[in-house]
Amino acid sequence: MAPLLIGKLIRSTLGGRETAGRIVETEAYTGPDDPACHAAARIGRTPRNQAMYGPPGTAYVFLSYGIHWCLNAVTDSEGYPAAVLIRALEPVAGLKTMRERRGVPDRDLARGPGRLTQALDITGALDAHPLDAPPLTIHDAPAVKPDAILAAPRIGITRAADWPLRFTLRGSPWISR
Repeated sequence: MAPLLIGKLIRSTLGGRETAGRIVETEAYTGPDDPACHAAARIGRTPRNQAMYGPPGTAYVFLSYGIHWCLNAVTDSEGYPAAVLIRALEPVAGLKTMRERRGVPDRDLARGPGRLTQALDITGALDAHPLDAPPLTIHDAPAVKPDAILAAPRIGITRAADWPLRFTLRGSPWISR
């Protein structure tokens, strides 16, 4: 699912203000056999990762390093904890609001998982939220050609970092790095 999310749109109406972005970077976490997954076999089911066991299309929102909220889309069947981290967006609506929330140059508004949640006003209150219902939704968009999507090793983790489960839109200036 991670490469299939590239090009989709995320729309937020949180805080009564619309913001939206095109997904340009994702990272897959494939379940209990993935040592970097929050539901890896050595961890199992916990209160923190409970949303990962929900139905596909559920938000799994967690706090990273006690500072940044991160948004994932649960992707496998209910009961199997696999999810895709949304790593970066190309802002497409609500730029004024994103600028107010972030206070950084436009290129950095949603470039990285913690930055994009701040730009869209996403917090842990949305953990287990269905991503087909307001105030946070993922929408289809024109398909991205497979050759426009690059696979690379994951970043920002120590376990299984070399697995090529990070996907980016080729040439996008909005990816995290």
